[in-house]
Amino acid sequence: MPARMPPNPRLRPVYIGSEIYRRSTYGPKHPLAIPRVSTVTDLCRALGWLDEAAFVSAPMATPAELARFHDPDYLAALARAETTQAVSAADRARFGIGAEGNPIYPEMFRRPATSAGGVMLAARLLADGGVVHCPGGGTHHGRRDRAAGFCYVNDPVLGLLTWLDMGLERLVYLDIDAHHGDGVQDAFHDDPRVFTISLHEAGRWPFTGAAEDRAGGAARNLPVPAGFNDSELAVLMEEAVLPLIARLRPQAVMLQCGADGLAEDPLARLGLSNNAHRAVAAALLQLSPRLLVLGGGGYNPYTVARCWAMVWGALNGLEPPARLPPAAEAVLRGLSYNRAAGRNPPDHWFTTLRDAPREGPVRPEIRALAALTLPR
Repeated sequence: MPARMPPNPRLRPVYIGSEIYRRSTYGPKHPLAIPRVSTVTDLCRALGWLDEAAFVSAPMATPAELARFHDPDYLAALARAETTQAVSAADRARFGIGAEGNPIYPEMFRRPATSAGGVMLAARLLADGGVVHCPGGGTHHGRRDRAAGFCYVNDPVLGLLTWLDMGLERLVYLDIDAHHGDGVQDAFHDDPRVFTISLHEAGRWPFTGAAEDRAGGAARNLPVPAGFNDSELAVLMEEAVLPLIARLRPQAVMLQCGADGLAEDPLARLGLSNNAHRAVAAALLQLSPRLLVLGGGGYNPYTVARCWAMVWGALNGLEPPARLPPAAEAVLRGLSYNRAAGRNPPDHWFTTLRDAPREGPVRPEIRALAALTLPR
């Protein structure tokens, strides 16, 4: 049987996923013990929003492909740790493997290599334009030669490098994760072809991304206060981020759509609803001939799955149903979540896709941040 031709993202959005995420976990006590990509894939299928014609399975990137950004010695240590399920003291100290939230687990090389392979494939599929959603991507903290912040490789960097290698010269990377996209900003600090924009919670790990940090001119950082709401994100998008992107006239935009800014997330103190993420994705459709949407952070399986399904719906122009159909509800009811919020989850986590809007007052510091980001 001949191989299936990949779908054309110019004709309809393409979804890149993989079965590797279904049973892979960082360990029972880790924030990434939860199923995320497999759940959003199942949810989109149960909604009737994702058929096989739009789905592509992510390939696993080879060590040579990963070495486009990463140190080969680090990649060898990562593969060695997966094979032996152990790490030497020297490798732990040098590469951050098995330390600081980056544990040894069975798929610790194959899983990030698949995330990277999916993002690089997405970039290639977008050669002639279109839209791709790759929720397994978004590991924005990974360093060239070190694991960091649950990230073993930096798939956004590898995707952006793929675009640069294809000859694109005006790229925008927008990151709305609750944590600063430090690994991506630093990777392109001296490359004016890639402009990075990060909205993140002020004073949160990795404690970088101050508003004054512009990485030599090709970056904007918008550190927002705790409780950041839908209205405040709308102001920053409308008054700063979207006009800035329009000025840059990008040939391609990559959105890291981390869901840890949602109010129910255990690792941040922001107050967004999933309507905010949907609105960001929808707005970017108008600003570039190529749009690649990644996942990222997010540590409540119910809210992550509902958020990224909302994003996929926005990319396809689909409105969420008032109540989920039984098959979609069954996907969410089949989850387990061992943190406090999972012991008595509210019913709307199972029965709806769209959150209630979380609008509120726009604080003066938000207006000041918009003015600093895009001076008039």
